[in-house]
Amino acid sequence: MAHAYTPGLLVTPRMRHRVRRVLPIAGDVLVEQGAAVGSQDVVARTYMPGDVTPINLANQLAMPPGELAGVLLKQPGEAIQKGEPLARTKGLFGWFQSEFKSPASGTLESVSSVTGQAMIRSAPLPVQVLAYVDGTVIDVLPGEGVIVEADVAFIQGIFGVGGEAYGPIRCIARSASEDVTPESIPADVRGAVLVGGARIHHSAIQKAVELGAAAIVGGGIDDQDLKTVLGYDLGVAITGSEKLGVTIIITEGFGDIAMADRTFELLRSHDGARVSVNGSTQIRAGVQRPEIVIPLADEAASGDVQGAHGGGVLQVGSPVRMIRDPYFGILGTVAALPHEPQMLGSGSRARVLEVTCRDGRRVTVPRANVEIVGA
Repeated sequence: MAHAYTPGLLVTPRMRHRVRRVLPIAGDVLVEQGAAVGSQDVVARTYMPGDVTPINLANQLAMPPGELAGVLLKQPGEAIQKGEPLARTKGLFGWFQSEFKSPASGTLESVSSVTGQAMIRSAPLPVQVLAYVDGTVIDVLPGEGVIVEADVAFIQGIFGVGGEAYGPIRCIARSASEDVTPESIPADVRGAVLVGGARIHHSAIQKAVELGAAAIVGGGIDDQDLKTVLGYDLGVAITGSEKLGVTIIITEGFGDIAMADRTFELLRSHDGARVSVNGSTQIRAGVQRPEIVIPLADEAASGDVQGAHGGGVLQVGSPVRMIRDPYFGILGTVAALPHEPQMLGSGSRARVLEVTCRDGRRVTVPRANVEIVGA
């Protein structure tokens, strides 16, 4: 039988969505089970230990480590400011004293009488976790965080950069095939999630950053444009920590690709709605896709996922997108589905399929490396 089932991106007008919001280390949960929260409400807080500045104090003062305790002006546990004297030698008859001033502000954590090393730890760094979606806290994880549930419209992308962002949807394209250029971005987009149609040009991203947009969404992007914006080649295994000033979400793939009509119409139908977006992408173990989460106010019609797009029966002629290197993000059509497993470059055997790419190339890839593209 020359067909198989494969997953695809999730695009649905309504689903019950749960998000797990936890701290990186133990801390305080600030909300109770059953509480209604907004997307930017702080639900948990903790403090990360500050950075440590090591100092070879014995060398700085040219004295044995065992004698440091007698020349300290600050004791372990006391606060000290940058430039404040930390230690001073007695000198000879009050002359020729040596003084060492702290190179950093913080707390003197320790001074070793064996190595002569002093440690100054900077102030703790506050870490806050936001609810991310407008919803209800259905579970509290003591010391860790919460699980928030909400009825939402949900859209997954194929690739993104930048972390979480929030703002109202602002449609700047008239159709799914319209490119995102600087000319298509109006001046009043500060804090908005811009929804374009097809390819996002690097000059448009730069303008979006200058105008203070929160995020920009489009069907495709050229890899050279992405390199220009980032300033370096990006490995697509894990993203989300980039500091661009704007989150970018690509819904279809790399190149001049129009956004799927269904995705575009769903986003346009919520023009003006406040949404949460996350560009984090991981395409190896534990796949994570960039996403757009649109809260739905009318709870009467809530239910399970409806109208999910992507996924289904994989057969000759099916439109697909490749989701692993070296063809990540390339679209094509299934040309053949060989029945017998074949040897891969890694030396393992797997069931494969042949794909005719949009540029005319015909490549063979494992079936696990593709997903069906919705219309």
